[in-house]
Amino acid sequence: MEANILVVDDEPEIADLVSVYLRGEGFQVFSCGSGTEALAAVSREKIDLAVLDVMLPDISGLTLCAEIRRQHQFPILMLTAKVEDTDKITGLTVGADDYMTKPFSPLELVARVKAQLRRYTNYNGAEKASEDAISVNGLTINRTTHQCWLYDEALSLTPIEFDILWLLCANRGKVISAEELFETVWGEKYLDRNNTVMVHIRRLREKLGEPGRNPRFIKTVWGVGYKVE
Repeated sequence: MEANILVVDDEPEIADLVSVYLRGEGFQVFSCGSGTEALAAVSREKIDLAVLDVMLPDISGLTLCAEIRRQHQFPILMLTAKVEDTDKITGLTVGADDYMTKPFSPLELVARVKAQLRRYTNYNGAEKASEDAISVNGLTINRTTHQCWLYDEALSLTPIEFDILWLLCANRGKVISAEELFETVWGEKYLDRNNTVMVHIRRLREKLGEPGRNPRFIKTVWGVGYKVE
């Protein structure tokens, strides 16, 4: 799997360790020690995935993540020394696709990088479904081009947001549980009290301009899951 990976961490030993493991898998790695360097690299190079540390010397990794998301939709994996759920939720809210808490296993990080790249590549046309485009009440989502429109206005979705919306639209009328959403989209075992899906659903509704009490597209079936009618 060939890809350009951006690694942003101000601790050289961590950046070097991550870079060694990623290069060992055949990835091209661009390593930066600050947010300013990272933004320059993103504008200069074709980046396929970014690994961002939350704590950086100039700007927060969360701010960096949000800045990248303004222009790019490639997967972003956050590294954080904090373990509080609020920090993880914040990362997901600003556009991160996954997170790992320090200290972490380099092998697990490589596995997650590969999983994110596979998901992103698949939904950009490497694997075509029999139904490439779905239209629901003015919402159109195309799995081949990885594009989404609402009344002819393009929506900027992260890869994870796109995957969630595609899964719900492809199963329209069927209730999908948070567990099934998580295990299908993230490809990992769902654990109790995991609010990752809820955070992404909330962001999707914001981008769809959904009213809080009576959303038009993504309905909540309390105690069961979510569905698109």
